[in-house]
Amino acid sequence: MIALIQRVARAHVEVDAQPVGAIGPGLLALVCAERGDTTRQAASLLARLLAYRIFADERGRMNRSLVDVAGGLLIVPQFTLAADTRSGLRPSFTPAAPPEVARGLYEDIVSRAKLAHHRVETGIFGADMQVHLVNDGPVTFWLRADPETGPSDEVTT
Repeated sequence: MIALIQRVARAHVEVDAQPVGAIGPGLLALVCAERGDTTRQAASLLARLLAYRIFADERGRMNRSLVDVAGGLLIVPQFTLAADTRSGLRPSFTPAAPPEVARGLYEDIVSRAKLAHHRVETGIFGADMQVHLVNDGPVTFWLRADPETGPSDEVTT
């Protein structure tokens, strides 16, 4: 699974001009499931996302995590993160998980996040969304939990 995370002063997502999720200071996480991903990758990615130290400490250094600062988390599905853009002028989405698998993994990461963190908001899987944000810094990182390369005992949802 892939997450593009952005430290934000605030962010919100709309569907049909209606707000569906909003946070103040915290992280906007655009997430994508790749072929071969399982709930193992969802759990691993979420753990990194919550613990990744990108917030300033008292000395101004990036030493604090989302959990440390009690920030909001806005999780938005974005399958285009899996695009293969290495050649041509049109992206290939072959690396992305099929929609039914991706939906299950998105729902899994959201449900895990809601159990682990106090302030979680979301976008809507498969919807045409407008994401609004004020990137703080700007600070943006790409995180990845590699897909399974062989047989797994985990069930793909």
